[in-house]
Amino acid sequence: MSKLAYLGRPWTVFEAKNKQHRAWFAEFQNRRTWAYCPVRFVVADDQGDLISMIQQRLIDYYTTKEFGKIEDQNHLTLVKR
Repeated sequence: MSKLAYLGRPWTVFEAKNKQHRAWFAEFQNRRTWAYCPVRFVVADDQGDLISMIQQRLIDYYTTKEFGKIEDQNHLTLVKR
């Protein structure tokens, strides 16, 4: 293993519930660089790129926080007008 692996920033999985992870992403949004982030985020295999993955997880986090978890996603409600 390369010595650079020991000197580089540690790898971590982005957790939308983690306030520090959200703060690092907000800093990336403002500065347009990851240079000031103390960690490197791992991209999940089923995701295309890091930014899209983080945005999707944040959307899920905030919609769940605001509206709660939907129990049955296959259930449709018809509204008569």
